[in-house]
Amino acid sequence: MRRLPIYFLVDVSESMVGTPIEQVQEGMRTIIQNLRVDPYALETVFVSIIAFAGKAKVLSPLTELYKFYPPTFPIGGGTSLGAGLEALMNDLDTSIQKTTMEQKGDWKPIIFLFTDGNPTDNYQAAFRRWNEKYRNHCSLIAVSLGDNVNILTLAQITNDVLLLKETDAESFSKFFKWVTASIKTTSMSVSEQNTDEVKLAPTTGINLEKVNPNEHKGTVDENFVVLHGRCQTTKNDYLVKYARRTVPIPGLEMFNAMDFKLVGAYQIDKESYEALSAGTRTRINTMELVGVPACPCCGNQHGVVVCECGGIFCVGEQSHNECPWCGMMGELGSGGPEGMDITRGLG
Repeated sequence: MRRLPIYFLVDVSESMVGTPIEQVQEGMRTIIQNLRVDPYALETVFVSIIAFAGKAKVLSPLTELYKFYPPTFPIGGGTSLGAGLEALMNDLDTSIQKTTMEQKGDWKPIIFLFTDGNPTDNYQAAFRRWNEKYRNHCSLIAVSLGDNVNILTLAQITNDVLLLKETDAESFSKFFKWVTASIKTTSMSVSEQNTDEVKLAPTTGINLEKVNPNEHKGTVDENFVVLHGRCQTTKNDYLVKYARRTVPIPGLEMFNAMDFKLVGAYQIDKESYEALSAGTRTRINTMELVGVPACPCCGNQHGVVVCECGGIFCVGEQSHNECPWCGMMGELGSGGPEGMDITRGLG
């Protein structure tokens, strides 16, 4: 039986921390569970998952559906779509069975790309390689999770760009049912009609729409600020996530100010984060950030305290504290009215 390869190329950058990555994790479990009860999918579908942040990693190699178990998604710094696409193409080169004189090869691979932000790497070379050698031999469906992605960037590598406008739990649930239905329909098509063109399910009733790139001319500004902290008590790492918002200026109702409001703080696996992060950082002033979380690792009251070394850590009620980044001892102070520039991730 010829295989139908299904790849999931998933953005696991810092801006996905919290609810988005949890929804993707749950969604992948739901997809696999539902496909396993479909006789056509069970007979043809093989699944692989590739994650990308600042770097890319194959989390699950191409595996027969009944043997496949979704991995735990890590989080990393950066959104290196180019690196993710390179990892995908390299895997296609080694994993896809080509047609020979003796046997038919795999059906055309289907790739679902999930991302919530814009690339932070130099992706042009990867895009050229994809368009020259792989685009006509694969079906790539690029899905923007929310409206923070520059649609024109995704349109450079596929004609199938979709926008999931809402990212609440119900919208994610319906979206992953749509993905499942699309895979089921395609697996039935290859089995019964001997055609490997992707058959996307109707989007009626869900906040998912196919995007016309001609209607998206502008680039997208930054939408998230993510800080990388380390717990003083447990020495575990965590991310603090802020989302961009616009607020009216009192007395100047025609004008709005922009800042970043706290979303939450989330413990992460240090080794996985470092393995998937590009290492590049930038700066932001604390006056642009609204809200300070408690430490998600130990519960210390202040989750964003900055050492002279630049490291971010947590502080409780103790008077003397030790920076878990550099080991410096000191007392908690306060910044001036002008705020301070601190290190942030690429998102």
